[in-house]
Amino acid sequence: MIKKVLFLTPPLKAWDSHGNHKACNQMHAQLAAYLREKKLAEVEALDCRALEMDWEAMLQYAKTSKPDMVFVGELLHSTCGAAVIWYFNEGLRIIKEAMPQVKTVAGGLWYSGDYERQMRLNPTLDYIMLGEAELTMEDLVKTLNDASQTKERDIPGLVSRLLDGTIVIGPHRGLIPDLNVLPMPAYDLFPMDKYVGHTYWKPFAELMTSRGCPGKCHFCYEWALYDSRTAVKDFTSWRGLSGKRICDELDILEKQYNISTVVFQDDAFNTDTAAMIEFCNEKIKRGNKIEWVCLGRADQWISQHDILPLMKKAGLFLALTGVEVEDDMTLNKTGKGVTIAQIKKTIQILRENDIGSVGTVLIGLKEDTEAKIKERLRVADEIDPDIFALDYLTPVPNSPDWRYAIKKGWFDPDKINLRDWDFQHPVIPTDHLTVEEVGRLGAWCMREYYSKPERIHRIMESNYNIKVKLCVRDFMNNIAKWEANSRVTASA
Repeated sequence: MIKKVLFLTPPLKAWDSHGNHKACNQMHAQLAAYLREKKLAEVEALDCRALEMDWEAMLQYAKTSKPDMVFVGELLHSTCGAAVIWYFNEGLRIIKEAMPQVKTVAGGLWYSGDYERQMRLNPTLDYIMLGEAELTMEDLVKTLNDASQTKERDIPGLVSRLLDGTIVIGPHRGLIPDLNVLPMPAYDLFPMDKYVGHTYWKPFAELMTSRGCPGKCHFCYEWALYDSRTAVKDFTSWRGLSGKRICDELDILEKQYNISTVVFQDDAFNTDTAAMIEFCNEKIKRGNKIEWVCLGRADQWISQHDILPLMKKAGLFLALTGVEVEDDMTLNKTGKGVTIAQIKKTIQILRENDIGSVGTVLIGLKEDTEAKIKERLRVADEIDPDIFALDYLTPVPNSPDWRYAIKKGWFDPDKINLRDWDFQHPVIPTDHLTVEEVGRLGAWCMREYYSKPERIHRIMESNYNIKVKLCVRDFMNNIAKWEANSRVTASA
């Protein structure tokens, strides 16, 4: 019988570039709320990172709590990239070996795209949920609690084992068409006063208000968030909460938990212009004071140029857009679907509205040479985002880059050291560069970008929200840690 489910975040680290950064796990909060609303089980959440608990303390908590099921999973690549899977698997292993009767379940990012390998390499993992987990979790709990229910192997979206250890995959699980039917995330289960963003933003929260993305970038982490059998269709099926529903959540965060800063971690929060206008007007009308950050594509930012003043009035102070590469041809090859001119225009219109900007840049693409990477830095320098967020290409399951790298023999997926696959360590070569050369160039790019005193002076003397300036300070304070990662290569 499944009477209690524990949602576990084991001891984790944040990205080194982000300083002291931790937030409530949105997948856990949403899934726990769903189980509770359906009265399927008692729910608990343990966030070892927020509570500064080590592995032994985690195990002692589980022994005291006595859950019947432990769930791990994530929706965000920024929770230390694919490295989070190592921590999740280790947490489940420790608990399962000490408490063999506990059902261990994983879902969400990475697991969905790599389910066969994760089940095969981790015998203490009982189930994996592909894609969206709410309906699959409901079916699994009902099945485990009632022998007359559908067999586990027949549950859509569920990966399980037969008695002989054979791994079986249920039918494809369709997407939830309207996210507004889901309950409010169960924030009451989490230590909301412990969360902080970029060392200086607190009290802090991260939100996911949509699923899917209209883009199909080759390098995107979302390929690993969906069932590989229908990854393209599910990945590009964007669905979002209504503006009113988002404001309802912000009101709870502000009034009950004193949250003052939120990052909307959706890949393209501003996909629906009508919903954005509704959200901003509703937030202003309610007098909600939470200030926020969001991610968006350059073409979307430009199309919404005329509503940027409204977004700023509603609390937007920092916006992210992908720079990624150095020219339109390379952008087209990655499937990005925007142009360098659009990216430049985005940074310009954000600055005109005193909204800070983050430009993400990738290095380590398959065709990268030293000259291409140096040109990429030159273009980024010309575009001039306030925060230069450099990532190493880290292939994710289901993605075109993953398949290409395996075909080239750049890594053995059964043997990779997942603890280094966090987007901040170079882990694969390119067609022209070694892993070490990619890391050397990455460290050089990061140091070069932040070495321009005129840029730092411009930011610090601007009319930006103080939180933008503090975020820039946090990135600069952590350059040495980021560079150290660049000199460490993964075991393959």
